[in-house]
Amino acid sequence: MTFIVVFLIALFVTGMSTPWVRRAAIWFGFVDAPAQRKLHSSPMPLMGGVAIFVGAMLAVLLFARQLPPQVTAVLLASSVVALVGLIDDRRNLPAWVKIAGQFVGFIILAYWGVRVRLPIPLWMNYAVTFVWLAGISNAINFLDNMDGLSAGISGVAAAFILLMGLQNGQFLVSALAAAVLGACLGFLRYNFKPAQIFMGDAGALFLGFLLAVLGLELSFPDNSNFVTWMVPVFILGLPIFDTTLVTISRIRRGVSPNTAGKDHTSHRLVAMGFSQREAVLILYLFAGMFGLVALFISEATVLEGYAMGTAVAIVALYAIWRLIKVEK
Repeated sequence: MTFIVVFLIALFVTGMSTPWVRRAAIWFGFVDAPAQRKLHSSPMPLMGGVAIFVGAMLAVLLFARQLPPQVTAVLLASSVVALVGLIDDRRNLPAWVKIAGQFVGFIILAYWGVRVRLPIPLWMNYAVTFVWLAGISNAINFLDNMDGLSAGISGVAAAFILLMGLQNGQFLVSALAAAVLGACLGFLRYNFKPAQIFMGDAGALFLGFLLAVLGLELSFPDNSNFVTWMVPVFILGLPIFDTTLVTISRIRRGVSPNTAGKDHTSHRLVAMGFSQREAVLILYLFAGMFGLVALFISEATVLEGYAMGTAVAIVALYAIWRLIKVEK
C-alpha cells in the first residue's frame, strides 16, 4: 500500500505540474530549437525534467517522516546532477562540466557509503562506482532522442527495480523506484508522440543518475554476488546497448561519440520502415525483455546466470553488427 501511495503522489504531481512547467519554459526561454540533427520541426519547451524532479522528490519527502542518511545523500546527489542538467538546458555547458556535476554527486554518495562493493581493492570500487553512475546518467541522456523514449525506458527500469526491491525486502529502494515510475508515467502523458514538452538534460541526467544508484543498492541475500552483479546491468540493458551501438558506429566513421546525430537505435528502426511510435514501443518491449533477463539472473545459479548473460551478450553484439549496417 505504501508504494502505491508514493507512486500515485509522483504520478499526480508530475502530471499536474507539467503544463505549468511548459509555460514557464517558454517564458524563461528554455526552448529546444529545430536543427538538422533533430527530429522536431518547431521550437519545443524544455524543463520537463523539473516536473519529473518535483514529482519524484515530493513523493518521497511527503511520505517519509525521517530519511536515513544514505537516502538523504541519494536525493542530494541526484539534485546536484539535475541542477547541472537544468543549467545545461539553458546555457549549453561543455561536456566536462556535466561530468564534473556527476562527480560531485558521486563524492556525496561515497561520503555516505553508497558505492560498489566488489571483492577488489577499495579504490577500484570507487572507480567502478563513478564509471557506472556517469555511464548510466549519460546513457539515459543519449537515449532521449525520440518522443517518449527516455521517460518510457526509465519507467520500465524503475518498475523492475521496484519489483526486485519488494521481493528482497528493500523498502527504501522500492519507494524511490515507485517515485521514479510515477514521475515517468506522469510525464509521458505530455511527452509521448506528439510531444508537447521535452525533459531536457535536467530530466535525463536526473533519471539516469537515480536509476544507476538504485541499481547499485539492489541486493539479493539469497544469491551470490558473483552472479547478481549482472542484474542492474540488464535492468538498464537497453540504454547500455544504445550507447554501445552509437559509440562503435561513430568511432568507426571517425566521428566523436559525444556529438549529436540520428544514428541511435530508434533512428535505425525508423530507417528500417517503422514509424517513430512503433520504434519507441519496440524499444519498450526490448527494455522489458532485458528486465526479465535480470529477474531470471537474480534467482539463477552461477552457471545459469553466466549462461544466460553470455547468450544475451552474444545476441546483443550480433544486433549491434546488424544495426550498424543501417546508417543514416
